[in-house]
Amino acid sequence: MATAHDLNRQSVELTGDEHVRISPLCTDGQILEYYFEDARTTPEALRRGARVSSNGPFLGFRPGPEDPYQWLTYDQVLERVNNFGSGLIKLGYKPGQSTFVGIYSQNRAEWVITDHGCCTYSMVTVPLYDTLGPDAVTFIINQVGMKVVVCDVQAKVELLLDKADRTPTLQQIVVMETVSDEIKETAKENNIDIISFTDVEAMGRIEPHEPVMPKPDDLLTICYTSGTTGDPKGAMITHGNIIAGMSGCCAHIKGFGDLTADDCMISYLPLAHMYERSCQLWVYMQGGRVGFFRGNIRELMNDIKELKPTLFPVVPRVLNRIYDKVISQVNSSCLKKFAFNLAMRKKRALIKRGIIGNNTIWDRLVFGKIQAMLGGNVKQFCSCGAPMSERVLQFARCALGCYVYDCYGQTESACPATMTLPRESKTGRCGPPIPSCSVKLVDVPDMEYFVENQQGEVCLKGPSVFKGYFNDAEKTSETLDDGGWLHTGDIGQWLPDGALKIIDRKKHIFKLDQGEYIAPEKIENIYTRSQFIAQIFVHGDSLQRYLVAVVSPDPENLQNWARSKGLTGSLDELCGNKVVKDAILKDLVQQGKTSGLKGFEQVKDIYISSEQFSIENGLMTPTFKIRRLELRRRFEQKIEEMYNNLNCMK
Repeated sequence: MATAHDLNRQSVELTGDEHVRISPLCTDGQILEYYFEDARTTPEALRRGARVSSNGPFLGFRPGPEDPYQWLTYDQVLERVNNFGSGLIKLGYKPGQSTFVGIYSQNRAEWVITDHGCCTYSMVTVPLYDTLGPDAVTFIINQVGMKVVVCDVQAKVELLLDKADRTPTLQQIVVMETVSDEIKETAKENNIDIISFTDVEAMGRIEPHEPVMPKPDDLLTICYTSGTTGDPKGAMITHGNIIAGMSGCCAHIKGFGDLTADDCMISYLPLAHMYERSCQLWVYMQGGRVGFFRGNIRELMNDIKELKPTLFPVVPRVLNRIYDKVISQVNSSCLKKFAFNLAMRKKRALIKRGIIGNNTIWDRLVFGKIQAMLGGNVKQFCSCGAPMSERVLQFARCALGCYVYDCYGQTESACPATMTLPRESKTGRCGPPIPSCSVKLVDVPDMEYFVENQQGEVCLKGPSVFKGYFNDAEKTSETLDDGGWLHTGDIGQWLPDGALKIIDRKKHIFKLDQGEYIAPEKIENIYTRSQFIAQIFVHGDSLQRYLVAVVSPDPENLQNWARSKGLTGSLDELCGNKVVKDAILKDLVQQGKTSGLKGFEQVKDIYISSEQFSIENGLMTPTFKIRRLELRRRFEQKIEEMYNNLNCMK
């Protein structure tokens, strides 16, 4: 395995007609399946972590808001893993691929113990999560034929019992915390047994079973993607898939981002998704530690300060919040603003020379307090789910003084497929293929994207690509072609240095009444560069000539602008102010012109909503993508009013 990172030659094209690109780090052009000989499945990876850490601390938690982290060692976790898996067998569940176990819980040690307790006996886990909604949870239980679900708290048990008449296969609920006698009685009435997590462990301790270790091609999990419309799809992920993905990451950043037993990760992104699960694998197969947040995202910064992590997986929304908080403080003083901007310029110059760190005079004088917000030890940020804006990415690299990797992947690729290089100084890209994945682009004629122009739909292939959707041959054939290529639906462009850039989305396209194709996500990505915009939903259909949009403004920027113009009032009042609306619409159009949008791609009217799109109000997916169907339903009346006004003006 080569270790050089040539920023001018980040990927290489294989000979042939398909224009396939791979990492230059692939030895003799061979795609990487695993990085460590003794970690080819997740149970092997956990045992490797125990060995290389010399039974060091593994899983950490805080009993209370003022308490320090308490730690379970690798051997303690392994003992509980074997006990829990043996306990499931005692309950009547057979080792092997025919047993599916649901996990309906926030991130915590018991989540990991359940997951490994199942896979140590070749069982398959099926994560459930709140934002799927009760109907989707019911759909998943029935599609899989699930007999047992492991829950964390009583509220989750209640949600399952509310739908018990629609989930006839469900027989047992294992719960981590105590539940009331009333809930136990309700469960009994529905012919469902409630069993405590500790009791299952105790059964396995009394009657242990030898592990039934999986093979790399065996299923690890069925990870359901929420999607923006329709029923969720169950991506079948094998042990080999997730091992390959994270092995590729290890090889990709070798010499820069190698982890040891001294490294620690903060766990707060949902374990029900492959991104968080992959990151944890990355840590434990190298003997590192994972500390869980206490479950309240508002208290996350407090947990981070106590944990002092070295590895921080993020989605752009989290980094955006950190950035906004810092900039708000910087803008409170002309002196602070001057010092901050000067320090940013100096650090950017260093990064362009390949120098990344937090030990300069600018770190001591300006950025030290910012770094202390995150515990002061962060060495690596990994971002996935959406592209980071240039200003936030530059802020993270400069002010936090650490490597920041912008990754691209999907659930169906066991998360990572491409990843920026450690010393990358440019922005607006998601890097080259990691050594465990091949990438090619294919023509999309309807959208005028052609491979000859280095543009097209991104397709992925390799040992990290999933096996298909559970019990859904039709959707599988729509996503995986006969050659084994995963069609992502994203439009990419190869940059001259061999890095990939995501420029559009194929899936969400529609025609206006004149026949013009519209890719709303491309327009939304441009409009979010406006100072006024926190979130935006661009809408159009084949019966209308124009595009309209629902805008959720950036409250702080909007109120600062309003004060500068002598406008007063609450956020709700500003959102209803015509002067504000005209200013935002004008700025959006200008952003569109600057970025080369055609006239028919510009919105003609907007509605400003003071309510942010969020997971909690159902307007975003758990991976922070907007739910288009739900947004259209929620703002149907406002959309109709905008079109009525526009049509009256013809």
